[in-house]
This record gives sequence, structure tokens and C-alpha cells, in this order.
Amino acid sequence: MKAHLSRRYLFSASHRLHSEEMSTEENKRTYGKCNNPYGHGHNYIVEITVSGQVDEQTGMVCNLADLDTFIEREVLARFDHENLNTLQEFSKEVPTTENLCIQIYEIVHRGFPHAHLERVRLEETMMNSFEYTGKSS
Repeated sequence: MKAHLSRRYLFSASHRLHSEEMSTEENKRTYGKCNNPYGHGHNYIVEITVSGQVDEQTGMVCNLADLDTFIEREVLARFDHENLNTLQEFSKEVPTTENLCIQIYEIVHRGFPHAHLERVRLEETMMNSFEYTGKSS
């Protein structure tokens, strides 16, 4: 019996949306107030959804403690209270929330072996959220 488990985590980070490949005017036009040279911050909510067979002995898709430990160590410790523009992950790409969502997906996909990763959903504001389910075939 396959089931899905979704778990939510909170972290805060700042970023500036700015592309070195565009002029100052293009950046301002494309990113508006998010192109502020001093950046701006968000209180993100990341939701990780994994799936798998329900273990007959434990009754769980995966152990929540394993998932929590992994997310805290590999995602929250990496991004919480950071300026995303200064991180290696964004040295060559704009740290949009879409790109951040993809980065988080890749981290979990590569490193969490206890269940199948279905999706990562990242809420930037009450009005904006982004989802990534992996590369399409």
C-alpha cells in the first residue's frame, strides 16, 4: 500500500534578484523592487512530500525523525539566515524562489534514501508558492 507523507519546515533567507547578463535597466524592469541592491528577505515554508509503501511493522512511509534530521542538516542548515546570493548554489544563477525550490529538490532527491521524493513546494509569501517535481522525462 503506497502512501504520501508531507512535512513542512520554516526558514528565513534573503536574496537579490539580479542577473549579471542583463543591464541595470533590464534588471530593474524584470525584477522591480526585488532588484534592490541591498536585497530583501522572506520567511519561507518548504513542504517536502515523499511516498512509499507503508511498512507493515511501523505503519509509516518513513520515519519522521529521519526526514527531520536530514532536512535540518542538509537544507535548513544550508539556507536558514543566509543571503542566497552568496551561496555556491547561486554563483551562476539568479536565486529566485523557483531556483531555490529546484536546489532543495535536488538535495533531497540525492540524499534521502528512505522514501521516494514526490515534490518540493516552497512558499515565499502568502500569495506566492512554487513546486518542483523533478526533471520531466
